[in-house]
Parts: sequence; C-alpha cells; structure tokens
Amino acid sequence: MAIESREVNSSGNISVDPTSSAAGQVAAPNEQSQTPSAAAAAMIMVPLCLSVTMSALDLTIVTPAIPAMVSTFQANSGYVWIGSGFILASTASTPVWGSVADIWGRKPIMLISVAFFLAGSLLCALAPNIDALVAGRTVQGVGASGMGTMVNVIICDTFSLRDRGLYLAITSVVWAIASAVGPVIGGIFTTTLSWRWCFWINRGVVFVVLLLFLRVPSSNTPVLAGLKLIDWSGSLLIVGGTLMALLGLDIGGVTFPWSSATTISLIISGVLVICIFLLVEWKFAVNPVVPLRLFSACSTSAAFAVFACNFYVFTGLAYYLPLYSQSVLAANALISGVHLVPLIVSCSLAAAFAGVFIQRTGIYLPLMFVSQVMLGLGTGLFIDLKFDTSLAQLFVFEILAGIGVGMNIEPPVLAAQASTTVRDTAAVVATMGFLRSIGNAVSIVIGGVIFQDEMDKAYPDLVAHIGEQGARRFRGTHAVASVDSISDLPVNEQGVVRLAYFEALKKMWIMMSL
Repeated sequence: MAIESREVNSSGNISVDPTSSAAGQVAAPNEQSQTPSAAAAAMIMVPLCLSVTMSALDLTIVTPAIPAMVSTFQANSGYVWIGSGFILASTASTPVWGSVADIWGRKPIMLISVAFFLAGSLLCALAPNIDALVAGRTVQGVGASGMGTMVNVIICDTFSLRDRGLYLAITSVVWAIASAVGPVIGGIFTTTLSWRWCFWINRGVVFVVLLLFLRVPSSNTPVLAGLKLIDWSGSLLIVGGTLMALLGLDIGGVTFPWSSATTISLIISGVLVICIFLLVEWKFAVNPVVPLRLFSACSTSAAFAVFACNFYVFTGLAYYLPLYSQSVLAANALISGVHLVPLIVSCSLAAAFAGVFIQRTGIYLPLMFVSQVMLGLGTGLFIDLKFDTSLAQLFVFEILAGIGVGMNIEPPVLAAQASTTVRDTAAVVATMGFLRSIGNAVSIVIGGVIFQDEMDKAYPDLVAHIGEQGARRFRGTHAVASVDSISDLPVNEQGVVRLAYFEALKKMWIMMSL
C-alpha cells in the first residue's frame, strides 16, 4: 500500500494532497491504492461490525446490572472495581496492541483480542465471588482494547482518508444500535433472570466469523522474529506506570486514605515510570510503542486532547446515570437502562452524521467547534438538574451532551491522521485509544471517589433523619451496594436518602463539566 502524503492546512482542515485541496476541505486522495470493491469492502466491514456489536453490547449491558452484582457479593467497593478493573486493563494494554499489529498483522491480533474478550466473559459469567468477577472484567478489558484498536486500524488501512469518515460512521451506527439495546437487555436479564446472562450473551460466533471471512493483508512475520521487534522496555514501562498511577487514584479515599503511604507511593511511582517511558521512547526505542513524533505538531496534540476529554465526559455520564436513575428516580435496573438510551443513541447518531458529512464535504473543523458548544451546554445543564426534574428534561440534557460527544469522535482521529503518514496509522489509533482510556479511567475512578466522599459528608444528616443503623447502609463505600435498600424504608425516609444521593451525584456532574 502506497504511503500517502498528508498534512493539515492553515485552516486546520485535512488535506491529503495539499496542491489540490481547497482551504478547509479534504482533497480526494489517490484512489488507486485505497478503493476496494463493494464486495471486498463488505467482506471487511461485516466482521468488523460484528466485533463492534459484541464490544458495544458488553459495554452498556453491564451498567444497569452493576448494583445487582455488588449486592450479590455484598462487596461495597465493587461498583468502582467492576468498572475500573475493565478500564485499568484496557488503558494499560491499548498502546501495545498497535505495536504488535504492525509486527504480526491485523487479523491475528484481532483474533487474539477477541479470544481474550471471550475468556473474560466466561470468567465473569461463572464468577463465584467479587474477586473472580473483577478478574474477568480485567481480562475483558484487555480484549476489548485490542478489538477497538484493530477495528479502527483496519478501516484506516483499507479506505482513503476522506472515505474513512463514512466507514467509521457505519461502525458508529452499529455501535449505536448495540449500545442502545444493551442497557435494556441488561435490565431484562437482571430483573427476570440473572446478571450473569449479561456475560453469557458473548459467544464465540464473532471469533469464527472473523477467522473465516475477515480478509486483510497479513505480514506473516515469524513469531520469534516478531518477539525481537517488540519494544519490550517501552511496553512494560507504559503498562506498569499506567497501572500504578491509576491504581493509586482508584484506592485513594476508598481502600486507603489519600494521605497513606500506599496511595502516595503508587501515584508518584506511576508518574515517574511514565516519565522514564517517555525518555526511553524518545532516546532509545527502535520501534517505539508510542512514537513521540506524533505530538510534534500542535494541531495533532490538540486532537489527542479533545478526543480524550470527549470520552472523559461520555464515560462518566454513561457509567453513573444508571446509578442516578436507580437511587434518585427509584427506577429498577431495566428502567435505568432505558433512561440511558437518549445519551447513547444521540452520541452514536451524531458520530454517524459527522462521518457522512466529512466524507461528502471534506470539512471537519466546524464540526469540532459546534460539538464543543453542544457538549459544554449539555454537561452544564446537568448541574442545574432539580431533585424533582422531569424525565423529559433529563432526556433533553442527555441528547445535547450526546450530540456534543458524538460529533467530535471522528474529526480528531482524522485530524491526527492527516498530520502523519500511513506507517503511523496503527500508532495514531492506538495512542488515541490509550488517551481515551485514560479519560475513561479518570472519569470512573475520580467520579466514584467524589460520590463516596459526598455520601460520607451526608452521613450526619442521614443519622438525624433515619437513625444511625439505617444511615450506616448509605455511608461512603456502602452507598452503591445499598441502592436497592432505599425502597425498603418508609416513604418519608426514602426522600431524605434519595436527596443525599442526588446531592452527591451533582458534584460529579460539576466534575464532568470542568
């Protein structure tokens, strides 16, 4: 495949061939090297869309079921660990997937990542305790990271820069449908069968389809030769540094106090190891996991930052809105999943619209500006939610925030790729995924810490209204596991507890709007 010459013009818009592009548009590239036939495109996109369906379904099917999982095992910190275990593993492993895909090819690495994902799903479905469940979610996170990275890399390998928006839009629509159905299915399983069915739904059909029908070039690199090409020092440093830093944030204020030696040591050590990683990648790595040349242009660095911030907001809303529905609005697991649909569908359809718009016009920069305004408006309005806010108002706020996030999913990716060459495609996608995962992790972990701290602050007021024994169930780390217990209280006491949850979650909306 020929290497395209790409750059971002002075107006901040993609230009594949600067000599032939109008300002603010994506010029049509040389189509001879990157225009597969309709049949070939279908043979590539169908397996990829099935992969997206599986990963998107798993992402949202779990959210309404997490309180039930926590209640089953009576694990007070489980709400954060079930999510953060997945995110920690996904974040730490993301940079490595792009590197190994460049060595052994896209299809083998895609199959390996799917195998990880299915193994993690099986472990979650059979988990006898919270530790096994978190371990399964961790394995799932590793697999989901590889699947997401490989889907985007294969699309970017196959289609021209301008057409990528269209095919990324197709995966966005698929993601929208699966994500919208996920919370409903998760709620049905949780209320009528068992939350374990949320993991049994992940079968090996996708693995077989990918194995038999996915047709992409493979490098055929021998295993031993490939192992010698891996940047082992960089891979170990980025995985170790990321895990230590995020684990320190995760346990701070929950398992250990923020001032404890364990918490401080993990965070400081993680930051230091990441700094060493950057030095190794800059000075010594022959095949770096994250080529630092990707950050040489201000426009590329800005694209990475916008992409990470987008998912910081979206993940926080998607993860904690079911908790809001169940604790404040007295919804069950099924209804809380339905309440999440406006956010997910609006985000996904906005992403699809953005992809089609870019493919038709070649313009991406105005979309980024509009989406930032919509995102700021949507998240800001969450702060203004009232305790007795109607569902219609909540759904409008979700739609505004979802449109803001969705319209800015594909433009940053295209902007970053426009400033690099084709040989950096996997590195750009993997780096985007890594920074997105960092945003996800910070959102979930810090959001959980803020929520628990606020519930601790509400404890004296709860004691005054419902007594010490009743208030203890809703204190700090106990709050999430006790959501179902709110309905067992007398009606007048329920209102006091739901108001405490409302005020605690309000602080999280403030965090996401910053």
